[in-house]
Amino acid sequence: MWEQQLKEITEGNSKTLARCISLVENEAAGYELLLQMLPANTVPVIGITGPPGAGKSTLVDALISLLVSKGKRTGVLCVDPSSPFNLGALLGDRIRMSEWYDNPDVFIRSLATRGSLGGLHPKIIEICDLMKAAGFDHIIVETVGVGQSEIEIAGLADITAVVLVPEAGDEVQTMKAGLMEIADVFIVNKADRPGADMLVKNLKLMLAPAFSNHSEEVPVIKTTASQKEGIEALYKIIGDKVSMQQTNSKRFWLLAEKAYQLIQQKKMHGIDKAVLKKRIEEKGTDFNLYKFIRDY
Repeated sequence: MWEQQLKEITEGNSKTLARCISLVENEAAGYELLLQMLPANTVPVIGITGPPGAGKSTLVDALISLLVSKGKRTGVLCVDPSSPFNLGALLGDRIRMSEWYDNPDVFIRSLATRGSLGGLHPKIIEICDLMKAAGFDHIIVETVGVGQSEIEIAGLADITAVVLVPEAGDEVQTMKAGLMEIADVFIVNKADRPGADMLVKNLKLMLAPAFSNHSEEVPVIKTTASQKEGIEALYKIIGDKVSMQQTNSKRFWLLAEKAYQLIQQKKMHGIDKAVLKKRIEEKGTDFNLYKFIRDY
């Protein structure tokens, strides 16, 4: 069964890919066998993150347009907030990408966070690896841009692009250190608005190797995604960064981070908080929590 499914995925069958993503997402019986059959692959994963309203979806749409014009096949994963009623993805932002749904060179899938505190889908690593087998030239992951997703995306993506807007100028001064560390490129989107040049200047000052832990300068680029301005320059930076990642230690760090997350998921599998609470209630309040955890 899984051999046939994988064969169809590698041949570019988007329906089979969509079906298998759902099987992995819902942990269908035997889905691990499919994952274990996946060939090693180095398709670059581009992470796009940033605060809500920064224009991430419009930027992804413009990037897809450029990639398609260059004859590249592109897979897109859009991680959305979950509906509080059915845990499905709230798909409002996907309207901006609607023109690509019938394009044979573009595959777009929306995923819900399903309550994941980090803002990423709990099966995002596995789904990314499944999509790599489908023969895409690039995979783009757009995150919710809340919680710790900006940091988590660094453990998934080969290149992490952080999108900001000129109105975020004051926020840059208090930007958390983790976000500054994980970004491979900063994008000042909606650059036709006042304050864009000042934001670029402030970012470059903060990101200079003399003032940060980066060994090299992190590029800061201006885009106006709604007008498709600056997208070609962004594509060149992404290409340069991907080439560099093939030869430095970040690739091994990425693999170690992915392995850690997957092992953690496996070890925690089957632990239900409701059952845990019931067991604790049976113990009462007078017990040693650490012995309880050891014996659980």
